Amino acid sequence: MRRPIMAANWKMNKTITEALNFLREFSLGIKEPGGMDIVICPSFTALYSVGQELEGTGVKLGAQNMYWEKSGAFTGEVSPVMLDDAGCEYVILGHSERRHIFKESDEMVNRKVKSAVVAGLKPIICVGETLDQREQEKTFSVIEEQIRGALKDIPVADLKETVIAYEPVWAIGTGKTASPEQAQEVHRYIRKLLGEICGGEFANAVRIQYGGSTKPENIKSIMLQPDVDGALVGGAGLEPDSFLKMIQEVSASEC
Repeated sequence: MRRPIMAANWKMNKTITEALNFLREFSLGIKEPGGMDIVICPSFTALYSVGQELEGTGVKLGAQNMYWEKSGAFTGEVSPVMLDDAGCEYVILGHSERRHIFKESDEMVNRKVKSAVVAGLKPIICVGETLDQREQEKTFSVIEEQIRGALKDIPVADLKETVIAYEPVWAIGTGKTASPEQAQEVHRYIRKLLGEICGGEFANAVRIQYGGSTKPENIKSIMLQPDVDGALVGGAGLEPDSFLKMIQEVSASEC
């Protein structure tokens, strides 16, 4: 059975002080994570402080992005070595905001995934279609292109800790959520595709998260789908009570 993974992507929110205040309130309601992995992904400036606060809690630290080079003249970028040094275990790669706002290509995502696994980081690889692409019935072809692009020329052995996050772009920050059936349809397709690319053993073991306006009210119905293994949470992960409630709902759905 795949272990659920709940990750909060704070995006460009929270100062260091605000991040630590969140964690101190969050820690009052969270016990040692038993049946799932919980990941907090703050901004770069708060990574080290958040990592220090999370020590001994069982909650994992993740980053929201990285560059593929270890070091060099790349002003404004952060390397996988730096993320590892800050205490990161996970890193989000290929998020739709990186793809659409900052024009990251599948090739760039692939280079980042390669660099992350070499550094011992666990990539959370985001894929998803826009509203236009869904309406044109291109969802599966878009997902296939993104996944094949992200995993190109990477040995399966290096991908065993990789997480895939399906985030329909039309549902991110819009208040719209894919129905549980829509989420399951795409997750099932992703698992089938991963079987073709990496083999059945990998496909059965890999965790696939759903992201896109998840909240306490809808997370349980989404998590009850057989191919949904967790959530990459945006807005609802910015409030400790909300994120705790989601974790509790997921825990209850696994019982």
